Parts: sequence; structure tokens; C-alpha cells
Amino acid sequence: MNTRVADAVGLVARLVLGGVFLVAGALKVPTPEAMAKATQAYQVLPHDVAAYVGYALPTVEIVLGLLLVLGLFTRVAAVLTSLLLVAFLVGIAQAWARGLSIDCGCFGGGGTVSAEETNYLQRLLEDVGLLACGLWLSWRPDAQLSLDRAMFRPATT
Repeated sequence: MNTRVADAVGLVARLVLGGVFLVAGALKVPTPEAMAKATQAYQVLPHDVAAYVGYALPTVEIVLGLLLVLGLFTRVAAVLTSLLLVAFLVGIAQAWARGLSIDCGCFGGGGTVSAEETNYLQRLLEDVGLLACGLWLSWRPDAQLSLDRAMFRPATT
């Protein structure tokens, strides 16, 4: 793959992954209690720990999303986002395997829902696609229109 194509792929991956994390985090900010309940619904972490994770998650998503959209500290942001996506994949998969009826809370809301309202497969596939973006950026963080490139790459003459 030539450099220009790889740079364009990196730009698209950054904007998609960063944009999704920005939107997801922003949609959760107005309802912190709902996010705490959504995280607790997975029944993986101790109740109080899950609540704290739910309160912190929107801020973490917004910060990572901003870093990715701006292309600043891209590799670090991509690695952390990829790790979060792996945690999301494991959380959704274990909830599905255990027969829990929950809304993942990916874009706000969350918590217990009726079995007909679950959409585990769709969320897993979305997260796998986002993870592909994160892994690409972890491997090759250099991309067009990034602050990393503007600030840290030496100018060519």
C-alpha cells in the first residue's frame, strides 16, 4: 500500500473512530446516573465500582475522541480506544452468553430491557469495525491532517 493511500485510510479511521467516541461520550454526559445503571447492568464489576466506571466513561470517551479527531497523540489514543473496545466486546458478549436482557448503553440509555429490545450482534459487529480502525491507528498512527504530523514531524525541504 502506498503512503498516500495509507495516510488516507488513517484519516478515515481517525475521523470515524474519534467521531463515534465523541458522539457516544457527549450523549452520555447529560445522564450520569443512567450510565452508572447501564454499567451495573452488565453484572461484571462490583456494584459500586461499576457505577464509578459509568460516571467516568463519558469523559474518557470524549477525551479519546477529541485526540483522535485532532490527530494528537494518535497512537496512544488509538491503543486506549482499542482496549476500551475489547472491554466493550467482552462485556456485550458475556451479557449475551449469560442471557441478560440489557441495552449496552453505547450511545446513552442502557440498563435492563425486554429480550426483544436487545441488539447484541449489531453492537458486536459495530465494535469489531471500530476496533479495526483502532488497530490500524495503533499500528500506523501517521495520517493526513493530523496535529501529530504538523507538530512532531520534521519539515521536509
